[in-house]
Amino acid sequence: MAKYLKYTKNFYFVFTVLFIVWMVFIDSNDIISHFKLRSKLSDLENQREFYQERKEKIKAEREELLSNYELLEKFARERYLMKRKTEDLYVIVEE
Repeated sequence: MAKYLKYTKNFYFVFTVLFIVWMVFIDSNDIISHFKLRSKLSDLENQREFYQERKEKIKAEREELLSNYELLEKFARERYLMKRKTEDLYVIVEE
């Protein structure tokens, strides 16, 4: 027991222990926050990869639509319900 009391009287030891306790549990930049931030960062990086792939896919589709007039017309008719002046458009809604 006297051995442990010797260390508690040492200013540097006490300061180091208090500093470690402060940094691990109390400070706003504690270790727990770092783990949470790292997991959030990895989630965001995964989302970034997903959106990069989606962006490349959309760019490829756009280039294909702009290069082929028939495909562009088909896309406009199906997606935006566009029609020619001489045509009638009937929309069938499934219930």
